[in-house]
Amino acid sequence: MLLTDILHLFAQNPLAPALWEARRPPAPLPPPLGWRDGAEGPVEIGHAGPGFAFDCEGPRHLTLLAPHQLADRPVSAAEWIAFIDAGGYREPRWWLSDGWAWVQREGIEAPLYWQRDGEGGWLSFGLDGLKPVDRAAPVTHVSFYEADAFAAWAGARLPTEAEWESAAAGDDPAGGNQLDAAGPVRPLPGDAGLFGGVWEWTGSAYRPYPGFRPAAGAVGEYNGKFMSGQFVLKGGSCATPRGHLRASYRNFFYPHQRWQFTGVRLARDL
Repeated sequence: MLLTDILHLFAQNPLAPALWEARRPPAPLPPPLGWRDGAEGPVEIGHAGPGFAFDCEGPRHLTLLAPHQLADRPVSAAEWIAFIDAGGYREPRWWLSDGWAWVQREGIEAPLYWQRDGEGGWLSFGLDGLKPVDRAAPVTHVSFYEADAFAAWAGARLPTEAEWESAAAGDDPAGGNQLDAAGPVRPLPGDAGLFGGVWEWTGSAYRPYPGFRPAAGAVGEYNGKFMSGQFVLKGGSCATPRGHLRASYRNFFYPHQRWQFTGVRLARDL
């Protein structure tokens, strides 16, 4: 959270200061999105076992998954530029009603921290200052509204929380591009795993699991009170300390918020 707060604060400075300098060597664009079959039928999700978890991650319970697929990587910045160039931010048919109202009211036309470079391209502000958008890296700093609109434009949808968690159950939560030490923190080309890189929006509302009860005492104020009007994100990001994540971890934000390192992985029905 500290690094995302610093980024948001520095972004308000017209001098565009860098927390640290970093080169961004050009990388080849990723191959077209591939698709992987997800689990179907009854699956268990939620935390179980002796390890630490927040109260909102349980109880572990059964849920039913219909046949579906998940994309094999997050959406790239290049693919997001294609959405912009196709008029994605100007076409209401892709947007939820509240999202379209937000776009019009706030004048949204690109991810947070992006700006035109004056030559038809895009720059993005990061902890390493203002740089050309890394088209090969996962797009980040997008809201749920934007993620949902992109998915509709792409002929897909956002994964449900249960679909995402079941896919991640066998992955190493300490893998991927996560925060290890001070230095350049940003999504990288090749960030394809389910953990690290960018937090991935799901289409699932942040609501209690069956049988959930807030923990006793002050800790009970931590998660249960926020189960209204927010959506779940999974997987962590480049700014998440390594060792902090689990498949059951439930991050949550309001649908217009995008200051966190938030991105998009598509899903589709079979």
